[in-house]
Amino acid sequence: MGLRPIAPPQIALDDTRPLIPEAVFAARCDALYARAGTRWVAVYADREHAANLAFLTDFDPRFEEALLLLGPSGERLLLTGNENVSHVALGRLPGLEAVLCQSFSLMAQWRDSAPNLSRVLADCGVQAGDSIGVAGWKYLAPVEWDGPAQSYFVPAYVIDSLARAAGGTDALSDVTAVLMNPLDGLRAILDVHGIAHAEWAAQRSSVAVWNIVSGYREGDSEFQAAARMGHDGLAMNVHPMFSSAAPGTAILGMRSPTARRTARGDGATTCVSFPGGLTARAGMLDSGNDAFLEVARGYYAAQIAWYETAGLGTRGGEIEAVVREVLERAGLRSMLNPGHLTGYDEWVHSPVFPGSELPIASGMPFQVDIIPAPLPDGQALNCEDPVTFADAALRAELAALYPKVAERCEARRRFVAQELGIEVAPDLLLMSNTPLCLAPFWLASDQLLALTD
Repeated sequence: MGLRPIAPPQIALDDTRPLIPEAVFAARCDALYARAGTRWVAVYADREHAANLAFLTDFDPRFEEALLLLGPSGERLLLTGNENVSHVALGRLPGLEAVLCQSFSLMAQWRDSAPNLSRVLADCGVQAGDSIGVAGWKYLAPVEWDGPAQSYFVPAYVIDSLARAAGGTDALSDVTAVLMNPLDGLRAILDVHGIAHAEWAAQRSSVAVWNIVSGYREGDSEFQAAARMGHDGLAMNVHPMFSSAAPGTAILGMRSPTARRTARGDGATTCVSFPGGLTARAGMLDSGNDAFLEVARGYYAAQIAWYETAGLGTRGGEIEAVVREVLERAGLRSMLNPGHLTGYDEWVHSPVFPGSELPIASGMPFQVDIIPAPLPDGQALNCEDPVTFADAALRAELAALYPKVAERCEARRRFVAQELGIEVAPDLLLMSNTPLCLAPFWLASDQLLALTD
């Protein structure tokens, strides 16, 4: 394994994002309602936690909270505040009705017509004795909570209002796992439309990050470096990240760019994510360093092991074990789960953890997320990209309905095999335009790690 002059594949971006058909959103809501087994289902959302609502309706609230109600007579009601009520029309769920609930409005805005959530719920048809399945933005494992009553990742005001409308907290149950569990959660498996929708975004994330890496110039400020992403205004699902530090100073990888002036020998990390796929890269702001290159080789070997091990039916624990073993040879470990489900939010859940028996299934959208540690202060490495698993039937459907998406995925697989010397199985769709492209040295970004001579 060594550095070679390699250019990432030249794959043109599509201007128009594939639209998920309205019937798909309807089917998702119907499946959630059926599996919840309650009279009503209430799905909470806000600006930071909009993924479940977006998955079900293609709507995400701005500035405010929102609550989707699915009911026994086919009700599809979206409760929003003053500013979002007119924007519900942007949703793609058939039959979606906007309902004003001014409690979701920003403070000091009008509360003159619908200020009380429990009363709004009653007006929607929720009655004492009704059961309500509640979906928050995540759910608790048994080890996290042993209180006398169910707890939720939903604001207390919303829970209290639901309970009041339904006659008590016993009427409520947590159904978030129906959407988000890593075995068969509705969001854990994408259909062909979801794959095409995600790939469109994943391309853009990867191109933006590569613009930063390949465009870096010695002495750039972090603002100057990050600006090269070429952001066109598309809404992100993760704040943009760029962080650098001098040798001996810790790199705080999750922060956004500042006016800090970079220098040769610094470490740097950057990340861009649009709903559907995140790309991150980290390396040294230099043209070479033998000691750092040796660490990068060990890290890249773990990346290769992930791509060669993960496949349909592979247990999450198998992936974790092989990555851990390869990293240990280089004196490294993975800071977090080396791989997790992704989607409208960057981290949905993960079947990849020590001892996991959860299998990889067709349609699962993944982030190959191996963050190596420990590294000396002032150094960073990362090569994170999205992938999606797809069996032969799903790939054939993708080729039939979205031939350009299928062609791009296959072109990336050919690039990885021919240029990098890494064989990726056909059931692993590469969503990034820079698949496995790791340039350890950003002042020599044309030099990528590869197995080929």
